[in-house]
Amino acid sequence: MIKVLLVEDHMVVLNGIKLLLESQDGFEVVGEASNGKEALDYLAANPVPDIVLTDISMDEMDGIELLQILNKQYSSIKVVILSMLNQINYVIEAFEYGLAGYLVKNVGYNELLFGLNHIANGGKYMSEEIAMILLDQVKSGQSYAQALPEGLQANFDISERELEVLQLIAEGYTNIEIADKIFLSKRTVEGHRQNLIEKAGVKNTAHLVKFAFERGILM
Repeated sequence: MIKVLLVEDHMVVLNGIKLLLESQDGFEVVGEASNGKEALDYLAANPVPDIVLTDISMDEMDGIELLQILNKQYSSIKVVILSMLNQINYVIEAFEYGLAGYLVKNVGYNELLFGLNHIANGGKYMSEEIAMILLDQVKSGQSYAQALPEGLQANFDISERELEVLQLIAEGYTNIEIADKIFLSKRTVEGHRQNLIEKAGVKNTAHLVKFAFERGILM
């Protein structure tokens, strides 16, 4: 029996994955968490699962930070990311931190189950969409360092709304708090945060804020 801890802050997605896995004889969903911090709290008080299936973009602690901690403190756990993000820089960074699998959320049920089974048996897996993007980069001669368009870091062309979100991020507000302050949905704020990280060519929110201050975008 493959024991899985689900880490996902969207209940519809979480419940859908849970129903799918629990309909299979070989899987057991042993716990649920809405962010990385909750996942660590669960692990501190319960038996260690075989797989942690996590999103990337979450409040409190995102999936990449959770992956880094699990890699150091729970090396027996196989971490699998299931995310809307298909940017290759995230994929490469995650595998550098010991990731076992990377799947995008539009993956089919059969591929999801195949990937999880393969990972549970000691393999590594990335979804077909990610593999095709990597193949296209190899065919075009594009490298990881070239993944962002030339000059994008220097120009950092952002909208007024993105600047507003950036200022609130720098002040330490969460996605939910930012959404409440400027009357946007949490998902829209997440999108703005992700766009800012991509435009800056940085790895995470902390680097984004540092970048913004160093470039004089924030004072």
